[in-house]
Amino acid sequence: MRIRIVDAFTDRPFAGNPAAVCVLDGPEWPEERWMRRVAAELNLSETAYVRRLAAEGGWALRWFTPTEEAALCGHATLATVHALRADGLVADGEWARFATMSGELLARPEADGSITLDFPANPPQATETPAGLAEALGAEVLAAYGTGELGDLLVVLRSEHTVRGLRPDLTAIANLPIRGVIATAAADDPAGPYEFVSRFFGPACGIPEDPVTGSAHTALAPYWAERLGRTELTGYQASPRGGSVRCELNADRVLLSGRAVTVLDGALTPPAAG
Repeated sequence: MRIRIVDAFTDRPFAGNPAAVCVLDGPEWPEERWMRRVAAELNLSETAYVRRLAAEGGWALRWFTPTEEAALCGHATLATVHALRADGLVADGEWARFATMSGELLARPEADGSITLDFPANPPQATETPAGLAEALGAEVLAAYGTGELGDLLVVLRSEHTVRGLRPDLTAIANLPIRGVIATAAADDPAGPYEFVSRFFGPACGIPEDPVTGSAHTALAPYWAERLGRTELTGYQASPRGGSVRCELNADRVLLSGRAVTVLDGALTPPAAG
């Protein structure tokens, strides 16, 4: 069984966010326990499994962190489309449809080599800052927002410098009553190549720090679009690997665009029969 590791939201190897992609041959999912064990073995923030939907058309797509199944993942979806395009299974300029836990998602390879994802927006809603969060992050929290179906907490910090300098207590964050933390601030240079920065910490779901989190931008894009008065923005996720996500807010959807690079192409031992 073929498996690839693809760096997403980057145009060069060993940057952006790596995801494993397994394009399945059969019409059914492998045993879930096996899919979980592969994801744990690879220990990437997400491993994607995709299979063709013969009757309905399109594809079925699932994502697993090292510890649980994810409801939504942007970078592993982008990596999956990159792999499908490399195999000639999706065409530039045409929308591919994916049935997922978050409903139908759309993705389109572009002629310039980038890939556009069409995801549901998750507009953040103001909420109370959990006790102990500022101490866990090691920074003052200016405001906190829930992210609806994402289940993460979006927190606004004072500056880009603050976001980049975070050295959080991951054990303390894992003990908070949230799935993960999206920390964000406006870019220090408004005329630079991006309008806002972010980082994502999800130790409770097996992701200490995610390098580039596409799903987080379904909340970041509406947040910053409202405050900056524009619907097209670029976010930079300032993890050690780093990566850029182009965002366009379109009513209740967010278009996320980026590039991807295959860094490993190999064979995976298939699940044992029975």
